Amino acid sequence: MASPAITEERGFAGRAALLVLADGRFPAGGHAHSGGAEAAVRAGRITDPVSLAAFCRGRLHTAGLTAAGLSAAAAHGHDPEALDAAADARTPSPALRAAARRLGRQMMRAARSTWPCAELDALAAAFPRGAHQPVVLGFAARAAGLGPLDAAHCVAYETVSAPATAAVRLLSLDPFKATAVLARLAPEMDRVAERAAQAAQQGIDALPAASSPLLDITAEQHAAWPVRLFAS
Repeated sequence: MASPAITEERGFAGRAALLVLADGRFPAGGHAHSGGAEAAVRAGRITDPVSLAAFCRGRLHTAGLTAAGLSAAAAHGHDPEALDAAADARTPSPALRAAARRLGRQMMRAARSTWPCAELDALAAAFPRGAHQPVVLGFAARAAGLGPLDAAHCVAYETVSAPATAAVRLLSLDPFKATAVLARLAPEMDRVAERAAQAAQQGIDALPAASSPLLDITAEQHAAWPVRLFAS
């Protein structure tokens, strides 16, 4: 049985790995994606911190919950092919499916360089076009020694941080106010992550499938724009 000192040291190592994985500087390609914020800004649905908070909250409880469940299940070590199929079924927009696989490829490159292991090598070989990003993130978390709840927390944060960061660039929004939006959403991020991790414990069939039709519709519109700042 490990001593309390060793257990505590492992806990801090795990927390540090989570910070690395969730860091916006982790080279997983997320900086090029707005999480639907660019289309929402053009449509007038995001104009200030209040509307940004509403957008982020809606995204967190729909697309965020769904992605967090997939990532938590991957961190459990569930079958990656079944998880990727579940991600496909939960992503009706072709544009978002393509974006998820592009991000999955980039996440895989970063994860294999950071936490090289046979499981990530096998996942990369099984999905030469790239698996869905939440699935790859979950296996990356697993390779880093993190658990399902850690993976779900990472996805929950990413779900809202991408639109908040994009809004700063798109609207010249005060970055302090954008960060305040994220801070106020922190308790909801915790609840979403916990719900996703609990569902993942029950297996793939129990994973959340919360829909966000407006995000799907605007993603298709956004993909057809001749000029755009973000990839999605």
